[in-house]
Amino acid sequence: MATSNTPIIPRVQATNWLLRWKDRDVIKVVTGMRRCGKSTVLALARQAFIDAGVPQSSIITIDLEKLGYSGPTTDRELYDLAVSQITDPHSYVFIDEPQRVPSFERAVDALYARDDCDVYVTGSNSDLLSSELASLLTGRYVEYRLLPLSFAEYRQIPQPSDDAADFFNRYLVYGGLPYAATLPQEDVSEYLDGVLNTILVKDVSARHPRFNMDIVRTLFAFCADNIGNCYSLKKISDALGARGTKISPTTVSEYLDALTESYLLFKADPYDAKGKKLLQQGGKYYLGDLGFRHLLLGRDDTDLGRRIENVVYLELLRRYRTVHIGRTGTREIDFVAGKDGRPHYFQVALSVLDEQTLKRELAPLMAVRDDYPKTLLTLDHIGLSDHNGIEQRYLVDWLLEG
Repeated sequence: MATSNTPIIPRVQATNWLLRWKDRDVIKVVTGMRRCGKSTVLALARQAFIDAGVPQSSIITIDLEKLGYSGPTTDRELYDLAVSQITDPHSYVFIDEPQRVPSFERAVDALYARDDCDVYVTGSNSDLLSSELASLLTGRYVEYRLLPLSFAEYRQIPQPSDDAADFFNRYLVYGGLPYAATLPQEDVSEYLDGVLNTILVKDVSARHPRFNMDIVRTLFAFCADNIGNCYSLKKISDALGARGTKISPTTVSEYLDALTESYLLFKADPYDAKGKKLLQQGGKYYLGDLGFRHLLLGRDDTDLGRRIENVVYLELLRRYRTVHIGRTGTREIDFVAGKDGRPHYFQVALSVLDEQTLKRELAPLMAVRDDYPKTLLTLDHIGLSDHNGIEQRYLVDWLLEG
């Protein structure tokens, strides 16, 4: 959430999505990790509505976090609070974090049923995560999953250096949570630790009170140290056991599910690029924000390849509807991103200036015999060209297009 001392960073993609769904007969829900900027997105949408001609009196804002103890405690009180502010024939009702109110969905549903309300809500904790939306608001909502800042958004924050490479180095280390992006480097870890602890307590533990939070945190640190690695549940269990943390494969699965439903982790499922079908085994996990790797491991100069792979994965989630890991026989394509039934294949590498490395990275893409776009992303400034229909791009330039 932005404060008076925090610059508001434009979130154009999210704001445009809310504008596109304005006045349509569904509840608009913005979900995402805590502190990724959901409240700011609603504020930007409200301003965009006003700029588009909506009267200020038609916009109703209920911020449950700011109301604190004076806020509604029942669904009826939440509904009555919103209705009491309706003065125009058509109103836009923005409710920030309604899940603080038990059975909040009844109030949201009742407002949605009115002819004079267009309803917008945010959610991050265990009662309004993506996995719960279908049961709480069946068939009556559309969801926008907000991620931390993209690099293009991050680039707009004033920094000591204006060099894009310096920006990118900081982004790779400290991640894209909006407030963390404005802090001095020495304060980022302390802030991220508070965010992580809040998520583990309010989202994971509240939903799964029997979970061992110390082990959940240890598992999350293991995933941060193994970004993009393909691990079976048993291998993770064995690896943690070798480090002194005993946990069964079944419990590993349960803990990973909890980390993904709170947006700390994302899972990319495998996809057979030749057979055009999803596979059952071989998924990979990526961090919802790279800053947590810095927090948990404190190593900023290792696994650069894994970190840029994580950045690309999150960027593809912003730009495409689905993102999978690609398989072509024994070869692996880093990502197969899809939208409107059309795949786009991506390979990610630090450098392909070495001819053998270039051949190795191109081979999986060349093995796919279709005419859909194929892109190789690298940190090379030179040698950018087309390789038999495969476009090679400088990663930073590609990110800045987002």
